[in-house]
Amino acid sequence: MSSTTYIKEAELTSFEQRGKYTVGVVNCERIGVLHACLFANAGFKVICADANPVMVENISRGKVFFLKNEVEPIIRKHLNEGTIKVTNDLKIAVSQSEIVIVAVPASVNEKGKVDYSNFERALKQVGSNIRKGTLITIISMVKIGATETVLRETLEVVSGIKAGLDFFLAYSPILFPERQTLETLANYKRTVAALDKNSLEIASAVLGTITKAGVVKTDNIKAAEALTIFEAMHEYANKALANEFAFYCEKTGVDYLKVQSLAKANASTTISQPTISCENGSEAVYAFLEDAENLNLKLKVSEAATETNAEVLKHAVGSIRDALKSCGKTLRRAKILIMGASQTPNAIDIPKNSLKKLTEMLETKGAKINIYDPYLPSRTSMELKHASLKKSLTEAVESVDCIVILTGHDQFKRLNLRKMKLIAKMPAAIVDFECAIDPNKAEAEGFLYRGLGRGVWTK
Repeated sequence: MSSTTYIKEAELTSFEQRGKYTVGVVNCERIGVLHACLFANAGFKVICADANPVMVENISRGKVFFLKNEVEPIIRKHLNEGTIKVTNDLKIAVSQSEIVIVAVPASVNEKGKVDYSNFERALKQVGSNIRKGTLITIISMVKIGATETVLRETLEVVSGIKAGLDFFLAYSPILFPERQTLETLANYKRTVAALDKNSLEIASAVLGTITKAGVVKTDNIKAAEALTIFEAMHEYANKALANEFAFYCEKTGVDYLKVQSLAKANASTTISQPTISCENGSEAVYAFLEDAENLNLKLKVSEAATETNAEVLKHAVGSIRDALKSCGKTLRRAKILIMGASQTPNAIDIPKNSLKKLTEMLETKGAKINIYDPYLPSRTSMELKHASLKKSLTEAVESVDCIVILTGHDQFKRLNLRKMKLIAKMPAAIVDFECAIDPNKAEAEGFLYRGLGRGVWTK
């Protein structure tokens, strides 16, 4: 087998050259599979490894539960050509690969504590099976300082060989991996960090083959680790501020969308879109707060931002309750339709994190929940204990008291509200969390309208 020791960017310019190398992807969840697709498209051989036998079985048959229309044709193509293989034997994947991508995510428990146990177990298996000359690239988020200490030491102790001399170690994290698609990942500007020059150059050359946006190199791994965490926290803070602006707009009759439009025209500032999404799985944010707590630092802005975003679902339930009240109805025994639940607009994808939590909160208040989303996989119904998944819009809208827009698919922007009011239980409300519906058109058809940041209703 070829050794990655001598990989240079000039040697990776053709499919034929890349085909000499095998990429082992450790973890077959979303970000791992997306990387596998991109590397296979770039000409590499790929082995995906995951301990979950059900996941391995599904992928080996070309089946995934996210971005199905986008990912499944690529997976099937490369499975048929033999350029992608899938196994639950991590030893095989690592020992037969010159390049190893570690995509095992950390998890966050209900108390906001980050759990690295799965990541650490996978890293020990990687270390046990790597050969000299292997490039190991960590794409999962880790705590600041972890790559140079815990990760490096784990690999060296288990393998008995040295990073930078016998194998190559790099760090190139992906921010908010749960959001990524093939398109966004292919256009993701990669930050690549490593302790030594060879590792940095090799990893940059390899990752440069799967991104159109280029690579930023650094020999300061701590700075790269901090960048990911700071970017995540910065977005959380912007989201919290946008949500607070939206709450203010609702109370004062200001239309948030008009404010955004003026901001874009003025070009003096960028105002983020408010959202009721609750990405509590963002390990970067919670790792940052946990580290600060261990260092006895009080990060007031970061903590407040996280608390504000955690409260947004309560605001959503309150908006639904108030809209029903204005229709002369109560949340208890109300029939509520949630339209749009797929994580990615206009794509067959897994449900938003907020879907399950929102349905549970509404059900606890006594509401009956239906869900309609043409982009939601049918298997989702098995996961929704508090809601019924409807196959047709007509069936979904029949006799509903409130329609909630959770994901703004393009087709929802073209709804026939006149037809919908004939089968809904009027007076009915539309609570629009994605700004998909024109408030004037909704109210012209007799619906009571409420929207996140849309303080524009008349009823």
